[in-house]
Amino acid sequence: MPIKAHTPPGRPLIQVVYGTKAEAIKLAPVCAELDRRGVAYRLVETGQHGAFLPGLRAELGLREPDVALGGERDADTVLRAALWAARLALRLWSGRRLRSEVFGGRGGVCLVHGDTPSTLLAALMARRAGLRLVHLESGLRSGSWRHPFPEELIRVAVMRLAHVLFAPDADAVANLEALVASGKVRGRVVATSANTGVEALRGALGAAGGVGTAGSGPVVTTMHRVENLHDDVRFEGFLSLLGRLEKPAVFVVHPPTDAVLSDRGGRALVEALGVETSGLVPYGEFVAMLAAAPYVVTDGGSIQEECARLGVPTLLWRDRTERPDGLGENVVLARYDEAVVGAFLADPQAWRRPVALGDEEPSVQVVDVLVDELEALAGE
Repeated sequence: MPIKAHTPPGRPLIQVVYGTKAEAIKLAPVCAELDRRGVAYRLVETGQHGAFLPGLRAELGLREPDVALGGERDADTVLRAALWAARLALRLWSGRRLRSEVFGGRGGVCLVHGDTPSTLLAALMARRAGLRLVHLESGLRSGSWRHPFPEELIRVAVMRLAHVLFAPDADAVANLEALVASGKVRGRVVATSANTGVEALRGALGAAGGVGTAGSGPVVTTMHRVENLHDDVRFEGFLSLLGRLEKPAVFVVHPPTDAVLSDRGGRALVEALGVETSGLVPYGEFVAMLAAAPYVVTDGGSIQEECARLGVPTLLWRDRTERPDGLGENVVLARYDEAVVGAFLADPQAWRRPVALGDEEPSVQVVDVLVDELEALAGE
């Protein structure tokens, strides 16, 4: 795809690279701030969630990407993600070809987010092409490479590659400072006022007409992590948990979860428990569902963050989490422990907290640094 007219020729450029739903959601506020200031940037889409991204882009106000590397099918299983990454890496591993085909022949600054295969691929491409790498939502650690897998490994690898690391909370700052002190991370640590996801959340709820009435909708459940999908005990434990939920309840099914369910009788297995099933829904509709839920059961990290802001009682179906959001307040870490699960289900409303959407604008801080980095490169 050719470079758009808004991209001036020759100069170093900000390159924003994303490939998953969460990356698009959390990078959209940064792109909006770049647009507001009239700062040119190049948008690169890796296509890890290629089937879902076009509709999400429209919802978030993200423009069409300057380059789309993937197809229109999600790399939504471990095997598909590995094959997708391998194909792109083999095709583009030449530094000259990367700079030409992906980054438009430009030097500059590459912004990536999070801990997905798309993040790692983008980070490696940026470093191979000689760009400065900036990592958004950096410093999150669970302390175990197996929980979550492969996200914890990817996160650490990208932190080691990054020149600038944006930490969304005090725990992340402390983690990064310890890694810098040990020599394992060499980049500059920048503390932001919050995660950019809160800006996206406020925008989505505003478009939906506000938070709505807490508890007026069904219980919302999701589960899609590798360590849950491919561990029979945890998967069966989650199905058992679905049967114990307050009704009505809805299970929002991710594509990899659908694939695992299909080997066990499909969604009918869940519906036989009295739980409605749904495919993925638009972002604004989903966060409105969270806001209206009596409580939420999930293994999603971004959902943990959103529920923490919404004050919704949340049971996190994981052994560990890299995020402090809501823990000890409205979020309960299940640890696959029946005593913990039973206590939560006995009185989930004891965990409800006030809505706290805040007014932080971390995207402003991010763009300030990106512009400074770009100006420093232009002056070299």
